[in-house]
Amino acid sequence: MAERSLKGRTLFISGASRGIGKQIALRAARDGANVAIAAKTTEPHPKLAGTIYTAAEDIEKAGGRALPIVCDIRFEEQVAAAVKQTADKFGGIDILVNNASAINLTPTLATSMKRYDLMHQINTRGTFLCSQQCIPFLQKGTNPHILNISPPLNMEARWFAPHVAYTMAKYGMSMCVLGMAAELAGEGIGVNALWPQTVIWTAAVENLIGADLKASSRKPEIMADAAWCILTADSRKCTGNFFVDEALLRKEGVTNFDQYAVEPGHDLQPDFFL
Repeated sequence: MAERSLKGRTLFISGASRGIGKQIALRAARDGANVAIAAKTTEPHPKLAGTIYTAAEDIEKAGGRALPIVCDIRFEEQVAAAVKQTADKFGGIDILVNNASAINLTPTLATSMKRYDLMHQINTRGTFLCSQQCIPFLQKGTNPHILNISPPLNMEARWFAPHVAYTMAKYGMSMCVLGMAAELAGEGIGVNALWPQTVIWTAAVENLIGADLKASSRKPEIMADAAWCILTADSRKCTGNFFVDEALLRKEGVTNFDQYAVEPGHDLQPDFFL
């Protein structure tokens, strides 16, 4: 079997200026991949470090080629232009990672329609739109994959009741996996979901819930390593799966999970939807 690598492959990653998306980009860059960073952040956020430009610098330092693109995935013309720019620069697109996401953990009466719309525009609609724009390039790509950072579809009331609007928006991403995996099977495009077993510690999570869960969280590198395993697998055989990071890495032979702990030795906080 040929050695698994993303060398020379082109990834289009939404929301890759920080967090999980950026770590997936860096893991690919270490193989020598090309990465388009499609995100909105051009100026540093007061509470969230990182822009598309600092991410691009880090990707280049890690050994990859980077293309920072200002792109708000709510707008069709911006996504179309970003996808074309990526394909023009690198000669095609092999992998799409739908990572961009908006979160608001509020019950029905506390959810403004502005927030509802934002979550659905970015999570469900943005995932569908990025996929739609990338598929014509993936059809010509090498071992083509779509990977959505979204949860397994567990249709249980307990996952909806506390934050029905958010759950609907995230499950919309997962429904794209369910449908597109079957739709694109004949094209040889792998379509999968990946979700963390535990809370992943990012600046966005800290901003959302404060520092309380830091010690019981894992670093985003665990998601990056799991994503790498999926994206280097045979796209014709690896499709339609709802992977969970820890279970996938255990199957791949990883035994040391302390390396991913923010503070090893602490009990870990399970993530939503599992």
